[in-house]
Amino acid sequence: MKALDWIVRIVAAVILLQTLFFKFTGAPESVWIFEQMGAEPWGRIGSGIVELVAGLLLLVPSRAWMGAGIALGVMAGAILSHLFVLGIEVQGDGGTLFGMAIVVTICSAVTLWLHKEDIPFGPFAKD
Repeated sequence: MKALDWIVRIVAAVILLQTLFFKFTGAPESVWIFEQMGAEPWGRIGSGIVELVAGLLLLVPSRAWMGAGIALGVMAGAILSHLFVLGIEVQGDGGTLFGMAIVVTICSAVTLWLHKEDIPFGPFAKD
């Protein structure tokens, strides 16, 4: 289980952190995506900051649950944006961005489940 924990956290963190280059440098693809949603530039920069925080928290074992929760929220927005605004395929990427959002969602959900006892509130909280 420990290996699975590290694998899903690293996969999610790497995907989240590698996209930051495009968001923070204003890559044309990233700018186009956020223009379609009417959220350029603040949505692009803001989501980048939130993804940075989530990615870093995923790499800290005691805070992985927090990073996973944040990542799930961000990915919900990304997936809904793909389904209702952008489409599955964005600028001929073959659905790669959408697929990465799905992978981060799955990895984050598994992380949250594996770290459920670390969450200081809710049904799994330690007394």
